[in-house]
Amino acid sequence: MNQTHHVAIAFGSNLGDSLTILRQALNHLTQQYGLTLISHSHWYQTPPLGPPQPDFINGCAVFHTTHAPTDLLAILWATEQHFGRIRTGKWQPRTLDLDMIFYGHRIIHTPELTIPHPEYHRRAFVLVPLAEIAPDWRDPRTGTTVAELAQTINRSGIIMIPEI
Repeated sequence: MNQTHHVAIAFGSNLGDSLTILRQALNHLTQQYGLTLISHSHWYQTPPLGPPQPDFINGCAVFHTTHAPTDLLAILWATEQHFGRIRTGKWQPRTLDLDMIFYGHRIIHTPELTIPHPEYHRRAFVLVPLAEIAPDWRDPRTGTTVAELAQTINRSGIIMIPEI
């Protein structure tokens, strides 16, 4: 029997009907790939990084999975592609962006995958929604909780979207 792991995934979109895409991506991961959704945050409107472009809608989800980290990364990329993502470079607009933030309490560093995500602790658009659903998750590198990191981040421009 495969071992089950908790994973935290950040979701983002700023092209197309972003809210619909994000909601459908959550369902796609569970229905197509067998991830078990444990919880997901509210969605947040957030300012973009990089060149001028539309605001993003971001959120986070925690899943159970039996997929290995590299297999899960391939699933996330396939899901992005399914929803029309075209990779044109860093900080560009996109229909869907999925980033694996944590995979259990593992530290992974390979050419294609770094866990914990190398930039998550600097990004309010990840920390704010992640702290909502996994405040006690500890960064395996530092032992710092997500809630502690979220308390120190600049939240300007981060706006919770009310549930419809």
